[in-house]
Amino acid sequence: MNLKSISVIAFVFLSHVTIFAQVKKYDWKEANEGGYTYRYVTNDPTNSRFYTLKNGLTVILSPSKKVPRIQAYIATKAGSKTDPSDHTGLAHYLEHMLFKGTDKFGSKDWAKEKPLLDQIDGLYEQYNSTKDEAKRKEIYKQIDQVSGEAAKYAIANEYDKLMSEMGAEGTNAFTSFEQTVYTEDIPNNVIDKFLAVQAERFRNPILRLFHTELEAVYEEKNRGLDNDGRKSVEAMFEAMFPNNNYGKQTTIGTVEHLKNPSLKAIREYFNTYYVPNNMGVIMSGDFDPNEVVKKIDQAFSYMKPKEIPAYTFDAEKDIKQPIVREVKGPESEFLFLGFRFPGASTKDAQMLNLLGNMLTNGSAGLIDLDLVKSQKLLGAGAFPYVLKDYSMLIMQANPSQGQSLDDVKSLILGELDKLRKGDFSDDLITSIVNNEKKSEISRNESYSNRAEELMDAFTSGVDWSTELSYSDNLTKITKKDIMDFAAKYLNDNNYVVVYKRKGIDDSIVKVEKPPITPVVVNRDDQSLFLKTIAAMPESKIAPVWLDYTKDVQKTTLKGLDVIAVQNKDNALFSLTYRYEMGKWNNKLLSIAADYLEFLGTKEKTSEDFSKAFYKLASDFSVSSGNEETRINISGLNENFEQTVALIQDLLNNSVGDQEALEAYIGRLKKSRTNAKENKNLIMEGLRSYAKYGAKNPFNNVLTDQELDAIKASDLVAILHELANTKHQILYYGPKTTSQLVATLKPLNSNTNFATVQKANTFEELPTPENQVLFTNFDMKQAEVFWFRNSEVYNSKYSPTVALFNMYFGGGMGSIVFQTIRESKALAYSTYANFASPVKKENHYSVGAYVGTQADKFNEAVVGMNELLNDLPDAPKALDIAKVSLVKSLASDRITNANILSNYLSAQRLGLTSDIRKDIYEQAPKLSFTDLKAFHNKEMSRKPYVYCIVAKDENIKMEDLQKLGEVKKLTLQELFGY
Repeated sequence: MNLKSISVIAFVFLSHVTIFAQVKKYDWKEANEGGYTYRYVTNDPTNSRFYTLKNGLTVILSPSKKVPRIQAYIATKAGSKTDPSDHTGLAHYLEHMLFKGTDKFGSKDWAKEKPLLDQIDGLYEQYNSTKDEAKRKEIYKQIDQVSGEAAKYAIANEYDKLMSEMGAEGTNAFTSFEQTVYTEDIPNNVIDKFLAVQAERFRNPILRLFHTELEAVYEEKNRGLDNDGRKSVEAMFEAMFPNNNYGKQTTIGTVEHLKNPSLKAIREYFNTYYVPNNMGVIMSGDFDPNEVVKKIDQAFSYMKPKEIPAYTFDAEKDIKQPIVREVKGPESEFLFLGFRFPGASTKDAQMLNLLGNMLTNGSAGLIDLDLVKSQKLLGAGAFPYVLKDYSMLIMQANPSQGQSLDDVKSLILGELDKLRKGDFSDDLITSIVNNEKKSEISRNESYSNRAEELMDAFTSGVDWSTELSYSDNLTKITKKDIMDFAAKYLNDNNYVVVYKRKGIDDSIVKVEKPPITPVVVNRDDQSLFLKTIAAMPESKIAPVWLDYTKDVQKTTLKGLDVIAVQNKDNALFSLTYRYEMGKWNNKLLSIAADYLEFLGTKEKTSEDFSKAFYKLASDFSVSSGNEETRINISGLNENFEQTVALIQDLLNNSVGDQEALEAYIGRLKKSRTNAKENKNLIMEGLRSYAKYGAKNPFNNVLTDQELDAIKASDLVAILHELANTKHQILYYGPKTTSQLVATLKPLNSNTNFATVQKANTFEELPTPENQVLFTNFDMKQAEVFWFRNSEVYNSKYSPTVALFNMYFGGGMGSIVFQTIRESKALAYSTYANFASPVKKENHYSVGAYVGTQADKFNEAVVGMNELLNDLPDAPKALDIAKVSLVKSLASDRITNANILSNYLSAQRLGLTSDIRKDIYEQAPKLSFTDLKAFHNKEMSRKPYVYCIVAKDENIKMEDLQKLGEVKKLTLQELFGY
């Protein structure tokens, strides 16, 4: 959104704002402490230390004392780029298999399991080399049969159980072109346990439970085939990089290669690339780096370095004529335009990031102002994509009503021409530098952001001192540098364009469902290794709960409630004007909130406001939901008064612009049409229908005729009224409450604030009987969501709800995940939970989800219904759930602006104290009998609304009718227009 200001004099002052002037030196230095030599960069705000251990393992440690947790990444500099050409997708499914354990964990009897796994190895090699389909089916039957026998000795998800016992969060991994990364967020008192598990994990990974996990990868592949955006990106890479595996191979691999896996090839890949001189351990959090590096060295010293085969490729030829690709699919049309640049470690890659900000920075970039704010396109943006060998600048744009994709392309190319000609503000670079330095402060607040940036630099070969000096280097860039750079890399012929059109993609070959017999998961078995890790000593972390009487400061300003938390860490602030009203009070309110972005005052245009905010390194937004409206500003404390003055000027003095309104309404109608082509939004509409009935918040919108009848004056009146309406002021920043009240003027000098008008309400309906809500969508998969409304919120249920959700439907070790995915291979993504409401007068709800191949629909529904009806008893899993919950809560710290959010959430639920304390103290006392009683009361044999999005020809009507009364909903019924 965007804004207006104080006076012409003040605006002239703003145009000369220079926030950051000091240029620091970022030089590499060497130091020795605790018996280890490390390198560091001077003036590094992350205080990172870079170690190289004797075996070549890279260790990067960024200590901080804010929260007693550690974000850890273990990265291998290998990904899909280094997949064998005859086994694409290998790096990705190796990533999946590194959660399956070793000969020491993941098995209840390794001696009996090993010969069966060896037999499976041989069968896959036969399967891989056999072309005759009848013989392949016979071999697969043998694979399925022997895998079932081997699974009797396997302990599914024992890795997740090990991490859950530590109180870990965010257990996951990802594979990209040149990196495979394993992520954990752990309490800082379990570092010894964590390192013992990770060292063992990479010592001798065993490829057990392979055929069910490979089926999960099939599901992931099929989900990608239903994703028009993913297909378009793959088309862009294929056209841009014909000589490099960036374009020749995809991360998830081809259907043919997924159908013909080789466990031998997987092991060869692991032995080649998972070696210490090709890996890094990156940690950010609360720890002593001297102690941690010694522990990492001890844990991983067994690893032996090897020579890494160099990745070689033929240089890409210059693109001299536009390369055109087309992608078809059911989602709305858009366009990708891509240009190729040098790789991550080059100076040109840094210039590319600047170029991206020149075009798109969310406020004052050329595309932001010329195409988005001027409403020439529905949406557009430029995004640098930096990789080791090459980089790209990708521009994505969505047409407005009546525009062709060629029209869109011409508009984008026009903005690039402005870069070449220097047709942009001289001080845009200065504004970008200021905003980048502000962003650096914000990023360094987060352990995960720190660790991620360090990990990315490691895997892409970027020098950390170069990364740190980026914003300072930008101060040396001139307008001519930008023009020359744009002229060198961006012209009217050297690009790839991908037209994403609506239509049927006849090229899709779906990975078909193989016959898989469900395997046992041995939920309550535990390896000796797990027991040993659990028995390792750990210091206790004392929990810290919020005290709303101390941690939140409250005062008043001209009769308005002010709620504040002081930022004692840095110079950033955020300020919110919060109104307890939204679309339910007035459907026009959300329209007005969006419309403000395109308004100015009599003295300044909308573009003037965008530039002014950006020069101050400030942000603003206005949002209006169903029951709440917020005006948010944020930035640097030193610019607090100017930023506040800008938003107040815009809100109080905005003037209507009928032309801008008509353009906005046209774009809104186009976005509403696009929404009907988005399967996620369709599912959201079904869920709202299930919760509230035919008239619900999702379709509580204006009709096209009502949109056309809106007048600019009506919307401006609503905006002006906001300043006169009762609201809260929420503040997080360096000022004390007394300083805040002394400097902050209310939105309106008038102290007689109007009360909020009564809202229309939507009643949450009971779920008396089974029902099926079905909407047709052209997709390969079928998505199913189970829903039912339960009882009204009661805080006494919180400990039971928290423990139940962790045990039943949460992470990879939960009952639902282990049954639906690990045992039966029915889905890539699945979960279930008992969801708490936002307000005390609202109801809890039961939700469960499966995204599966259409030919697995019946099995998936039966599988989830069995779990909803009968809660499996897994005592060891319950014990781990309790320990995980308690440790997570003990090490959790609610900080910064999150304190305000937590306080407001508690208020809405009628709570006067931190509910986490009740959960921490009471959840461990609960037994399986308690959870079983809860499950019987809330889930078992209850009626559900089945919300289903699928292609109707892939789902039989009689199968739907077995579930309940079927109601096929049109898109108009769902969306309300």
